[in-house]
Amino acid sequence: MPRSVRSALSWTFKPEEYLLLTASPSATRATVYRRRYGCSWRAFIRAFTLRRVLVSVTLVPVFLLLAIICQGVPPNYDDIRMFERRLPQHSLSVIPGHQPQYIRFPGHLWGFGFNNVLQEAILMSYLAHVSNISFVFEDYTWSHLPLPWTIYDFALRPAHIPLNALISGPTAGGPMPSAPNAPRAVSAEFYAHVCEGPQSRRHVISSINAPNDADGVDMIDWWIDRLASVQEPCIEIDSSAHDVFDRYFFGGPRILSLWESLIKSPMLTDFAWSPLVQAAVSRNFALLQPESAKDLYDAHSRKSLGGLVALHLRRGDYKRHCPNLAEWGADYMGINQHPSLPDRFDRSPYVNDTDARLSYYLDHCWPSTEQVVERLREIRKEYPGLRRVYVLSNEWAWGLDGLKSALEEDGWDDLVSSTDIVLDSEQKHVAMAVDMAIAEKAEVFVGNGFSSLSSNVVMLRMAKGVEGQSNRFL
Repeated sequence: MPRSVRSALSWTFKPEEYLLLTASPSATRATVYRRRYGCSWRAFIRAFTLRRVLVSVTLVPVFLLLAIICQGVPPNYDDIRMFERRLPQHSLSVIPGHQPQYIRFPGHLWGFGFNNVLQEAILMSYLAHVSNISFVFEDYTWSHLPLPWTIYDFALRPAHIPLNALISGPTAGGPMPSAPNAPRAVSAEFYAHVCEGPQSRRHVISSINAPNDADGVDMIDWWIDRLASVQEPCIEIDSSAHDVFDRYFFGGPRILSLWESLIKSPMLTDFAWSPLVQAAVSRNFALLQPESAKDLYDAHSRKSLGGLVALHLRRGDYKRHCPNLAEWGADYMGINQHPSLPDRFDRSPYVNDTDARLSYYLDHCWPSTEQVVERLREIRKEYPGLRRVYVLSNEWAWGLDGLKSALEEDGWDDLVSSTDIVLDSEQKHVAMAVDMAIAEKAEVFVGNGFSSLSSNVVMLRMAKGVEGQSNRFL
């Protein structure tokens, strides 16, 4: 090897050195030689023995598990489960001559976001109500593993959350003041106790022949006719063929044929957020700055948080989802296409131009900070009293710093986001409902038209009599 190359790689080829030591300070003949290793690749490899490598690999999951546990163990919501068990309709004393009927949907959504589950539960409970049958409500379920928790985003989260930790009202077994004689919903636990014993009589109806492509009214009428002929007390819907209400139904205008009936039904007129959620909203009154604290305490108050615009800024998974929407040619969610809403999504000019279509979708689905500031500036011209912004977002706190600075430069008094809200350990896992409860009370709501969260907020606001003009989209 040439001397120049050998010199450049001298650290690799450095020979072993020996240090000459005398046996004692006065000795002249006796010597001891001690081997001294140079810094070489052999020494580097020697340090990583098989045992050390295996031990290191074994410890990695241990450290990951410790990091996950250090973020906290989720609550079990035992007090709320006890509340559900003690609902009056869960009494086993049956009035002579009257056998209640129950309808359960075992194929309900699980493992999806809360708002996908909520919109389905509201429609299913609506179907049960118009059929004069008791709806069976389920936990909000993230996992069916036989463990109380599951791992999501490197943190523990409850595998099951009782529905009454999120919402109150008829869908979750609450009373119906607007229909006091209607049968109240019961829990899946109660249904299992009553309907899954050896003496139980169950009737199963398959969704295979249901008109899933029809308008909402026709779909509901079909189910009402099928349910009217059932005499057994326990009814189950087999949706293995196809969902009773699928994503295409919620994502298109067919649901709007049900609007007038749905919005007047107890599912929406008597809907309320759970006391746990309402307590979180009240706890953060200093951030929300209501004109009167009573506006936060009263779950059915129609008074808005004056001067506040709630902005739903979806991030995270939407970075991939928004381009997919453009590729699929998707429209806004069905409720977000209601004729009373002022903002429309029209993709027709971009059907044959892929790049222009993608840009149009991103403007409305994944807007930049500059576009968000401009959009809020336009809305403030229509509502001059707006001064503050509340951002519902799955973005990290640092990711919203730029937006906050830009809005303050544009004349807004303040920006508060989901990351600023103070929550206890139980409220942390229902934070999405806390966000929605705040958005429901805002003077103006600006949503993402493709989002089920925005769709549900719009629906709940309009059910409370909020004018359609105050519901806008990015």
